Amino acid sequence: MTIAELRAQADELDRIDALAPFRAQFCVPRHTDGSETTYLCGNSLGLAPRGARASVEQELLAWEALGVEGHFKPERPWVSFHELFARHLAKIVGAAPHEVVAMNTLTVNLHLMLTSFYRPEPARYKVLVGHAAFPSDRYALASQIALRGFAPANAFVTAAPRAGEHTLHTQDVVALIEQHASELALVLMDGVNYYTGERVDITAITEVAHRYGITAGFDLAHAAGNVPLALHDWDADFAVWCHYKYLNGGPGCVAGCFVHERHGFARDPLPRMAGWWGHDKHSRFQMGPEFEPIPGAEGWQLSNPPLFSLAALLPSLELFADAGMDRLRAKSEALTGFLDRALRSLFPEWIEIITPAAPTHRGCQLSVRVKRDAKKAFAALGANGVICDWREPDVIRLAPVPLYNRFADVVRCAEVLSAIHAGSDAP
Repeated sequence: MTIAELRAQADELDRIDALAPFRAQFCVPRHTDGSETTYLCGNSLGLAPRGARASVEQELLAWEALGVEGHFKPERPWVSFHELFARHLAKIVGAAPHEVVAMNTLTVNLHLMLTSFYRPEPARYKVLVGHAAFPSDRYALASQIALRGFAPANAFVTAAPRAGEHTLHTQDVVALIEQHASELALVLMDGVNYYTGERVDITAITEVAHRYGITAGFDLAHAAGNVPLALHDWDADFAVWCHYKYLNGGPGCVAGCFVHERHGFARDPLPRMAGWWGHDKHSRFQMGPEFEPIPGAEGWQLSNPPLFSLAALLPSLELFADAGMDRLRAKSEALTGFLDRALRSLFPEWIEIITPAAPTHRGCQLSVRVKRDAKKAFAALGANGVICDWREPDVIRLAPVPLYNRFADVVRCAEVLSAIHAGSDAP
């Protein structure tokens, strides 16, 4: 396959793309020559929706005009502002609105969930994790394990790839859970792994964990807004995610949390770290001394939500609602598949794609090992306006996001890589 052939295919695919108009709703960074960059880094930080500025300014103006009365008087009262997000998030992660809440940041939410759901016992205190879990998750887990009086060095059971492979097999994860069932208090896996881009089988992992009385939780930082999810039907106990990657909420944006309704509406509430914003709404402002949690995920809230962060996120969630996860997923499979075929065709000896080839086992990200001059290739991509990211020791992550990327972006990436491969500095 040549670059010219790829370009002809991309032109036609972009012409018939029903989601193409959504690109105009985002601010694409400019290259030094003034042209739009080829932005393939939504797996790290999503682009700014054009509506974000006006949404934040609306709340700034309300603050200026109303002061404290903004909690109750503006078009979007602050006291209930976070409630605008439940129906959007529920559709994105496959939950009931009362099972989700926008609050805190991802690792804070993970700590809150671990406080409630990691209930170790002397003979059953271990945690099963994936081989390339995001470091923050391991840090949070290790600190929670130590706080309960156990040694973190002895508490992790790690699901690893087979020899010579990069990603997991579901049957191996299931077998590992079965092997260590009597020792495990918790399974905590990534929905989509940040490094390899592999997508795990949440249904199978949850089912086997529950069969042995083990809690199943998931970090969906790279899954929410990337792949279809059905957390309620899949019976996950809890999940956490951020909104600044595929959900385009901006750097450090408020995060999300899922608690299955069987826990959120339990007659005997789970132990938790409590705060006043999680207190029953009808009596919250009576300032009583006893904590009465709101039923559902909202009962895990601690403090007033960060209003301006929420305001920046809302326009993106509205775009997701307009586009629909089914349509986004269909385009994502086509777009990432196009990138996969292009790279394998053009550079069969130079690169290795460590992300699973099957669309059902990945999201939009491809993790590409470059076997020669990897850092030079990454630097040259950036110098030529292709924004992606690097992971040691030799992986370039490329993420064509269906909400704003085009098939032409794939061609541009391939064009720059072809020039690098041929020994040139630019196409």
